[in-house]
Amino acid sequence: MKYSQVYIQHIKGQLPAESCTTKALEEALRPVYQKLCIPVGQLESLTGITSRRLYPPGTQPSTGAIAAAKACLSDAHLKGSDLDAVIYASVCRDGLEPATACRIACALEASDRVWVEDISNACLGVLNAMIHCADQIELGHMKTALVVACESSRDILSDATRQLLADPTMAHFKQAIATFTGGSGAVAVLLSDGSLPIRPWARLLGGVYQSNLEFHHLCQWRFEALGEGLYEQRLKTEAIEVLHHGVQLGQQTWQRFLPELGLEPQSFARVICHQVGKAHQEQILKALGLRPEQDFVTYDTLGNMGSVALMYTAYEAIRAGVFFKGDYVGFLGIGSGLNCLMLAAEIL
Repeated sequence: MKYSQVYIQHIKGQLPAESCTTKALEEALRPVYQKLCIPVGQLESLTGITSRRLYPPGTQPSTGAIAAAKACLSDAHLKGSDLDAVIYASVCRDGLEPATACRIACALEASDRVWVEDISNACLGVLNAMIHCADQIELGHMKTALVVACESSRDILSDATRQLLADPTMAHFKQAIATFTGGSGAVAVLLSDGSLPIRPWARLLGGVYQSNLEFHHLCQWRFEALGEGLYEQRLKTEAIEVLHHGVQLGQQTWQRFLPELGLEPQSFARVICHQVGKAHQEQILKALGLRPEQDFVTYDTLGNMGSVALMYTAYEAIRAGVFFKGDYVGFLGIGSGLNCLMLAAEIL
């Protein structure tokens, strides 16, 4: 897929104030560590994650998304009524219905003609939503669209801790490692056709999408019945297999991505990968022939924020001043399913 008139106008991130260290999580798991003879510090050593953020208990995902969305529109000198679409794109939602995007669009005072919907595809939700909006902009059906997302890890971290304490086996610990990488935050991405008075940040060039659905079972986040109408969240991840097959899928997608856009690995001044952890970053960069200095990371202090992670990291990279006019940047997303979506943009 290629685009000729789609722009990433602005990106804005939002984080909750509370920080939770990996050391604090490990302290809560001390009985498990002792029974399994796991040294304290193992989780941090395996993932490279020292901390993550948490929203206050009971915070709806839309609350974080609204904060990021309002800040994004303010920076762009736009009102909610200027938007043609508001798309919410996270795993965490306020409820099964209505679409979480409805509350967000209402809070933004969007018009009654705004296109509103939720799109969810694990960690690729935001990138999928960006493509959905980009298609509509390229066709001339929209001029401005806002993609928003918010992930909250507090409840799943709490549930996973309690479950592991109740069943302290090595098999359970291995399946729970990925859960304890979870972080919280929100991001808003404003897309346009380039007609707004403020210069866009980048032009979206296009990208490719590829899946290996044989491995859809490797990472599952669901509600399980406890009986008498009670349910609990449970997230199970076969982390080693996800890493292995995810890197393979990334390689396959990369081999299609570069010729589709006429680029080479050295064409990219920067890439932003999905923020999983140390092992994933090291292996995917090596597999794609990219240098560590081409990448920009946030997982070490923010953990894995799911659908929010990649574009929030782009926001932090902008704040750090690592992009320059004419640079090509690659957004390299891999998510449960397994699905891979890679996009390229040119900094303006």
